[in-house]
Amino acid sequence: MAKKSKLYTKTGDKGKTSLVGGQRVPKSCNRLESYGTVDELNSFIGLLMAYLPADDINQTTLKFVQHKLFTVGAYLATDNSEPMDFEIPSGITKDTIKRIEGEIDRLDAAVPPLELFILPSGGKATSAAHICRVVARRAERCIYRVVDEGAEVEEGVLKFVNRLSDYFFILARNLARMENGEEITWDQTCQ
Repeated sequence: MAKKSKLYTKTGDKGKTSLVGGQRVPKSCNRLESYGTVDELNSFIGLLMAYLPADDINQTTLKFVQHKLFTVGAYLATDNSEPMDFEIPSGITKDTIKRIEGEIDRLDAAVPPLELFILPSGGKATSAAHICRVVARRAERCIYRVVDEGAEVEEGVLKFVNRLSDYFFILARNLARMENGEEITWDQTCQ
């Protein structure tokens, strides 16, 4: 019988961790922040899925996005500036982008045009979709910090994460109508 390894390794106790390939980096580095934020987004998608019925049409796309984000996280956790014996691809293709854009278009066609800003509110699923939207935006900013430091990040990854915030926004609009029948618009005169 195989011996179970310990969950804790103690190798990160002094503020450093390893990237895929073994390179040690500070836990505060932008690369770590980028894939950590992608992981956070993936976790919030899981929460969103828990609020939806198991047979909801959006479950399939959300599961697809989760798998892609897990691969993107592994890709971002790999510093390809160092020579390695292997490569972890991002898994993001033109078809990936088309699929997300198709979902955005499908969902957008189901709601009236947006004339006012809406507040991130509504039922549980709607609110979870808005959280996914803002975490996707933060993930995008984190990834661009890695790019700004000189790392190469595939264009497809940048497009995919950018599209995700749009996807979660329009998904939230649809879910608001499903959960409570309305979207709450911003009233700048509210006191």
